[in-house]
Amino acid sequence: MTAVYLTALALLGCAAALTLTRLVRGPSMLDRAVALDVLTAVVMCGIAAGATALGAYSALPVLLVLSLVGFVGSVSLARFFSGRVR
Repeated sequence: MTAVYLTALALLGCAAALTLTRLVRGPSMLDRAVALDVLTAVVMCGIAAGATALGAYSALPVLLVLSLVGFVGSVSLARFFSGRVR
C-alpha cells in the first residue's frame, strides 16, 4: 500500500466519523437524511479506493447498486419532506 492510499483511507475514515456524528446528533430529521446520503457517498469512495489500490475491479457492480440506492433514497426523502416546510 502506498502513502497516498493510506492518506485517502485516513481522510475517508475521518469523514465517515464526522458524518456518523451528524447522523446521531442531528437536530432535525432532514439533517439525518443528508448525513445518511453523505455516508453512502463516503462508503462508495472507500470501496472505489480499495478497488483501485488492490487492482480488483469486481466491486464496480457494488458501486453501481450503492449509487442507485443512494439516489432513490435521496429522491424519496426529498418527496417526503417537501410537504413539511417550516
